[in-house]
This record gives sequence, structure tokens and C-alpha cells, in this order.
Amino acid sequence: MARPRMFDEERALDAAMHTFWEKGYEATSTQDLCEATGLGRSSIYNTFKSKHDLFHRALAHYIDTMTTAQLAVLEDTRHSAADRIRALFAMVIDGETEHRAGGRSLGCLTVNTTVELAARDGQAAGMLERDTARRLTVLRAVIEEGRRDGSIASRRDAGALARFINAAIGGMRISSQGGADRTALESIAEVTLDALTH
Repeated sequence: MARPRMFDEERALDAAMHTFWEKGYEATSTQDLCEATGLGRSSIYNTFKSKHDLFHRALAHYIDTMTTAQLAVLEDTRHSAADRIRALFAMVIDGETEHRAGGRSLGCLTVNTTVELAARDGQAAGMLERDTARRLTVLRAVIEEGRRDGSIASRRDAGALARFINAAIGGMRISSQGGADRTALESIAEVTLDALTH
């Protein structure tokens, strides 16, 4: 009979996710993961196989948590398309100002992983590409709705505008890691919204 696991695997995964988010993949040691999760090395390897496997699971957990929350804002049809994009920017800014250490934010685990690993980790790159495609599909649909409800005035291609919004959010996250404060992030969001609505 298999011995039951005496820990909460979901909680351990969440703790590992936050450790990778804060330190990055390469800089996170097995000891860091043991301390964060409260598990011994053997429990980590018995449950997650390897640091690499644990990272992929942590990244998938982050994508599922963050993307689901952000897309829920974009798909809230009680508001105009422009207001939904504005709410998405507010959510990003709140997240960046909430997760700060030493005056700098942790940024976004997907953006950080794109920079650190995507070129040499095909599995992570595939996860990131699928996440980006999902985001762009929803952003494009919201932009098209905005043209119909009159809240988005730009006549540029909806796909190009979706990529522009996505790039602006990535840029905001990197700027925040570099020390940009809430006011600076809000100004980036406003310029981006001006490009959509005027």
C-alpha cells in the first residue's frame, strides 16, 4: 500500500512558485526550495522528480492563476472594452506595487522566464507561447468589441493593438523591477490607453 503524502502538495507548489518568482530558476537552489516548502530533499524529489520538473509545474500554476484572473477582467462584459483594458492595467499596477522587495518589484514570472530560460528550455517556451497566444486572442476580441461599443477609436489592426498592449504590460513589469514607482507605471498605462481611445 502506498504511503500517504503528509503535506499539502498545492501549498508546496505555491511556495516553490514564489521562490522561483523571487530568485529566478538558476539562482534557486534545492535548499531554497526545501526551506520555502518545508519539505526535505527526498520529499521534493519523490513528489516533483527534479528541480526542473518542479519549476515547470510552478510556472504552469502561475500561468493558470494569473492569466485566469486577468482574463476574467477582460471578459467582464458589464463594462466597456476600454474600461476592461483600464482595469487590467490597474490589476497589473496593483500587483507590481504589492510584490516589492527593496524598492523593486518581482515582476512577472512569465516575463522573467522568457528572459532567463525561453531560448534554452523548449518546454517552458511552449508554455509561454500558449499563454501569450491565449492572452492575445482575448485582447484582440476585446479591442474588436471596443470598436463596436465606441470605446476604442484606433483603426490600427486589432492583432497589432493586442500585441502593443501585451508589450506595454511586459514593459511595465520590467520597469517596475528596475525601480519604477506606481506613478511611472500609471503614466505608461495612460499613454497606452490614449493610443487606443484617441
